[in-house]
Amino acid sequence: MALVLTEEQQLLQETVRDFVREKAPVKHLRQLRDTNDKVGFSRDLWKEMADLGWAGIILPEEHGGSGLGYAELGILLEECGRTLVPEPFLSTVVLGAELIQKGASEAQQKEILGGIAEGRTVLALAHQEQGRYSPYAVSTRAEAAGDGFQLSGKKTFVLDGHVADSLIVVARTSGAAGDRDGLTLFLVPAESAGVSITRTVMVDSRNSAVVELSNVAVSRDQVLGDVGAGADLLDPALDRATVALSAQLLGVLTEAFERTVEYLKTRIQFDVPIGSFQALKHRAAVMFCEVELSKSIVMDALAAIDEGRENASQLVSAAKARTSDTAGLVTREAVQMFGGIGMTDEEEIGFFLKRARAAELTLGDGSFHRDRFAQLNGY
Repeated sequence: MALVLTEEQQLLQETVRDFVREKAPVKHLRQLRDTNDKVGFSRDLWKEMADLGWAGIILPEEHGGSGLGYAELGILLEECGRTLVPEPFLSTVVLGAELIQKGASEAQQKEILGGIAEGRTVLALAHQEQGRYSPYAVSTRAEAAGDGFQLSGKKTFVLDGHVADSLIVVARTSGAAGDRDGLTLFLVPAESAGVSITRTVMVDSRNSAVVELSNVAVSRDQVLGDVGAGADLLDPALDRATVALSAQLLGVLTEAFERTVEYLKTRIQFDVPIGSFQALKHRAAVMFCEVELSKSIVMDALAAIDEGRENASQLVSAAKARTSDTAGLVTREAVQMFGGIGMTDEEEIGFFLKRARAAELTLGDGSFHRDRFAQLNGY
């Protein structure tokens, strides 16, 4: 495929870029942080984004969506990454909606996906249980009880968990932690008896939560997909979320790079721009090459998802590994090149460093995905 945008995609990119720069600049995130906003994002802004069709961009038209692909979603998230938009795209539009589409009943899909498309419904995936990302390291148990199950366990790093209307809980109906088989997904209303949710705020001021489940009663109707075969739903959803996050990271690192280049052109020292110093030119050139490589692999991975290629999972891991590494490099270099002002909270470049670090660890860091890429290729 040609790694270029179509005219329609360029129009989408320009529309999103203009909107987020006007209504969701970095100071939007700063204000939410400084006021310790209880929600962590603007519900009014989220509704406005939904009215533009963004919350339903990859949802089918029969559920109020636009029926577009991950290539278009990637464009949207890349531009949101440029201004560090905190609204719940990853938790709700990607992870939540993907699992509901593939595992819920028609009635559940109609109600929940319509709510997502309209900006009314927020979902959260309660999956991870330990500090280091490991998709099958699930100890939360789902014990048979009457005609349903009882869930008990603890989940960490639940994105937007404290404001979610419903949680998609990954629990084990058989097997041991680390086994792929035996996982089951449950749709659990956040207000269910036995559910305790504690908000946590990540280093980048984004939303997360700890979810504790104590004998939470659920019915068979709340099972997504088949009992014990939850990984068959979870794996493709995590792939799609990972490539979506990679697109967002691409926006973060690209904006950080462009701000740094501009600073090198305007910061005067010894009566000349510091960008004229050979050492800084070399470092900027290295960043430029890494940024361009990141753009190419993200575009290809997004296209692979849309086209259903057999090697899509490999490309997703390659994209996440590359963008994680590049974002870390670019944001660290950016803070160093900004000098003393780059270390202050007054200068926005530090927000990009923090966002890059949090996103790098979300859904697996570069080391995890390089290892996964090797395993998927038979090594």
